[in-house]
Amino acid sequence: MTSVITGDIINSKNVKPTIWLPLLKKALTFLEPNTQLWEVYRGDSFQVEIKKPQNSFLHAVYLKACIKEIKGLDVRLAIGIGTKAYQGDRVTESNGEAFQFSGETLESLKKDKVNLKVKTPNAILNRDLNLYFKLALISMDNWTVSSAEIVKTHIENPTKIQSNLAQIIGINQEAVSKRMKRANLEEILELNALFVHKISDL
Repeated sequence: MTSVITGDIINSKNVKPTIWLPLLKKALTFLEPNTQLWEVYRGDSFQVEIKKPQNSFLHAVYLKACIKEIKGLDVRLAIGIGTKAYQGDRVTESNGEAFQFSGETLESLKKDKVNLKVKTPNAILNRDLNLYFKLALISMDNWTVSSAEIVKTHIENPTKIQSNLAQIIGINQEAVSKRMKRANLEEILELNALFVHKISDL
């Protein structure tokens, strides 16, 4: 069992690739240092294999936060969870359930007018998780640059307390607390805990 996140950048034509592409590659490297397991292709599309499926939602949140740190940009993300049948030289050459689910789901995102969905072999689980995601996106799709920054910084430093995060960003602790509330970070982390529990039961 593995997981695959396939994504594409929304409004990429409005921002020079020299601005967002290095940040995207840095984010993908943070999630998966092995460059065989991620690839940017077709200009503004990308795919990364997340070997622990339980991590895939939080990793999708991280990618969204990294892209939304750039004003005017957003990202569509499709998580596929399932088997892996073939390991290619590059992630886009690999195959199996997880890869097919992720690719199919990305195609459906524009039609469904949502920016994050998951597909697993369990249809009832898919229905439930995608409803939770749709509710979470009410907040996530409206993150400001500063909201995205605090989410990204927290995920990069999960054990740091607010005062440490304040030092990293260069703001005071009260501002960190306000940004976390505006980003609904606590609720998103609660949803991640639920996601981890449900995926562990697959």
